[in-house]
Amino acid sequence: MLTSDIPPNQTIYIKNLNEKIKKEVAVSAFVNNEIECLAIARFAISFVSYTTILMPARRTTGIKHYLAKLKRSLYALFSQYGRIVDIVALKTAKLRGQAWVVFSEVTAASNAVRQMQNFPFYDKPMRIQYAKTKSDCIAKAEGTYDKKKKQEEKAERKRRVEEGQQNATANGPRADTNGGPAAASRKPGPQETAAEPNNILFIQNLPYETNSMMLELLFKQYPGFREVRMVEAKPGIAFVEFEDDSQSSIAMQDLQGFKITSQNPMAITYAKK
Repeated sequence: MLTSDIPPNQTIYIKNLNEKIKKEVAVSAFVNNEIECLAIARFAISFVSYTTILMPARRTTGIKHYLAKLKRSLYALFSQYGRIVDIVALKTAKLRGQAWVVFSEVTAASNAVRQMQNFPFYDKPMRIQYAKTKSDCIAKAEGTYDKKKKQEEKAERKRRVEEGQQNATANGPRADTNGGPAAASRKPGPQETAAEPNNILFIQNLPYETNSMMLELLFKQYPGFREVRMVEAKPGIAFVEFEDDSQSSIAMQDLQGFKITSQNPMAITYAKK
């Protein structure tokens, strides 16, 4: 069974999703799949508030349009089991065909896993299991989010040294770390030797509004992910730690140049030690 090794929690992981959603509107697709009228009614009632929270206001095209429609469809499908806190779907090639649905209650997630396993979602059977990592929004609601900070404090001194060294190379015009031409094309030069491969990645050119939860959702799907560390005094940069350098290398290769916004392709290097 897919969920046997993972304890029940509020977040479910869905894979084998169809990467080519048909042009029919979501509601008609669900009617064809014999979804209960209750789910459709809930979708119609909550759609306005849902789009305000989860969907971008601007018109989307291509992969963004696909992700927007996917989220709407998943919301309509799973909202019958309980209140949905968040839906995550990313556009990187490796993570396409996958999504995470966060419920407010474990029972809701459990019912969704049990009842929707292998359901033909746009002609492909969904594979559903509990997510390996608890969503940050759930951890914060439960008051357990501080445990992660306590673990970070154990290596506080070592991290300050690492970040202090890296900040020295990042100091400069703010535009260089948040979408300016220099940030997008920055490469190590003779005076800035590239660090040797290691388990910590240094991320630059992030939008100022980026927070640790955003980056965690992006990086935690890669094997060996440990944590994200933001630098409060320096918006636009962050550190992402993995268990070893081979795992950090995979994440760096896949997400190099990933655009959190259209003006902000991530610049990823190994952190200096």
